[in-house]
Amino acid sequence: MLKIRMFFIVFFCAGIISGIAQERLEAFQMNDRLGRGINMGNSFEAPSETAWGNPWDPEYFKIMSDLGFSHVRLPVRWEPADRSMATSPYTINPDFLDRIQEVVDTALRYGLHIVFNMHHHEALYEDPAGQKDRFLSQWDQIATHFQNYPDSLLFEVLNEPHGNLTPALWNEYFADALTVIRNTNPTRMVLLGTAEYGGLGGVVHLQIPDDEYIILSVHYYNPFNFTHQGADWVGSQSEDWLGTEWLDTEADREAVTSDFAFALEYSETNNIPLHVGEFGAYEEAELDSRSRWTTFLGRWFEEQDLSWAYWEFSAGFGIYDPSTKQYVTPLVDALLHNEMPEPTPVQAIPVYASDFTGGTDGWVLQNGGSASSSLSASEGKLNVSITNGGTESWHVQLIKRNIPLEKDKMYRISFKAKANESRSASFYAGRDSDPWDAYSGYNGISIPTTETAYSFTFTMASPTDMNARLVFDFGTDTTGVSVTEIKVDELSILTTSLDDVELQPQVKIYPNPFETLLYCEDLGKFDQMEVYDLQGRLWRRSYITPNDRVINLDNIPKGMYLLRLEGKSSQESFKIVKK
Repeated sequence: MLKIRMFFIVFFCAGIISGIAQERLEAFQMNDRLGRGINMGNSFEAPSETAWGNPWDPEYFKIMSDLGFSHVRLPVRWEPADRSMATSPYTINPDFLDRIQEVVDTALRYGLHIVFNMHHHEALYEDPAGQKDRFLSQWDQIATHFQNYPDSLLFEVLNEPHGNLTPALWNEYFADALTVIRNTNPTRMVLLGTAEYGGLGGVVHLQIPDDEYIILSVHYYNPFNFTHQGADWVGSQSEDWLGTEWLDTEADREAVTSDFAFALEYSETNNIPLHVGEFGAYEEAELDSRSRWTTFLGRWFEEQDLSWAYWEFSAGFGIYDPSTKQYVTPLVDALLHNEMPEPTPVQAIPVYASDFTGGTDGWVLQNGGSASSSLSASEGKLNVSITNGGTESWHVQLIKRNIPLEKDKMYRISFKAKANESRSASFYAGRDSDPWDAYSGYNGISIPTTETAYSFTFTMASPTDMNARLVFDFGTDTTGVSVTEIKVDELSILTTSLDDVELQPQVKIYPNPFETLLYCEDLGKFDQMEVYDLQGRLWRRSYITPNDRVINLDNIPKGMYLLRLEGKSSQESFKIVKK
């Protein structure tokens, strides 16, 4: 996994200027050592160690080590009154520091690397200026306390900066905290997270300090309506997502590749290793889907030379049940044992494809708050010019209405975009009225100056909406954007062989073989007809009315096909031959 970076020398005029890029060789070596990890979540980042019902047990680290994990990530909330002072000199309770030291010592005793952080520091997110001194003082105390520890202890400055701790402020605060840490820990590895909740969309805003010992860390929970179905803390909409599956389709994998494309390029360009500090799917999701999702991501991250830490060990996303002392074996296998499987092939049926040759194709630009922007179409692209981005991401919205989305159908949304300067944005498909639900979840993206392809998949868990909307949120930034080739496709699993289909038809069709027309008794009890060839390609789809008795297949070639009839309460499949 180790990547070697080469020094470069810049020659200018008669003099020689040595411009040595940050090699971060030891950071890449450390990322290789981190390898596979897991979060000890819902313990020390809770308001108290027992508040969320998952107190730490030293045995857990032995279990992690025995399973084969290389590191553990320890989220820690330092703000509570019994843990630290809220006013100067902001002293951390020595008992709490000793408790964290006990946890660190236990990890090291079992051969685990350990990363601990600041987690859920709500006061800092809400009032960065008022809390900065406390933030830096705490890191000074933490760094001093652990300064003599081996390099298998790593610091992560802050989990998921957001709110009033803007991307610009985060660059400043991270650099200041790093300076404090370096006073006592000059070569300690420090993990750099991203603003805007730690996701991939925040990478574009980063300004990396001139430091050899930094690892970039991101979090990944896409598709969000799969990973957080039934998670009540994200809102009532999560109940609508229950039953969402992740089928490891070719389109699902394309979406992951699209999500990480900018971060991987950024890692390569800036010579900084990439770590996935959190990824996981909540227990309300179907276990087979969780296993597929986790298997693919674990193996794909490793193919990209990324280290990772699964969220988490023994709570709602966990791989271990403390009450029964049993493993969730499919997840353990997914993380540590399963090989990369072949993807599930899909077929795509177009729902919408943009055409900007004659105008904006029904797309509109909507400004809110103090925002000001304009929309034009040229050379097959939509162009968004922004003079005032407002104060919220939704203050500049590019919208397309009247997109039909049917319940329980899978969809892929794809497009290409570029920006005048690298910037972030978000995209979603959702309801065009209050409460403005995001059916697809919100997808944060980083848009570079070169045209880049994006792809997202989701299952429509909400009731059918024939008038849904597609939305790009471009607010808070004045950087212009162009978008093109926007597509919505309905996806279905590709039937690769007629032998894969179990045929037990209860209705009669005739004649078979046929020349043009097929007659079917009780055809009117079905709603839809589909015809596939031997390679699983869709040749015909049409709706059936109650009075239909005949299927006309005059425009398909001769050969063997699969005919599927689908109704509200029944489905029939037939092998048919056109002669």
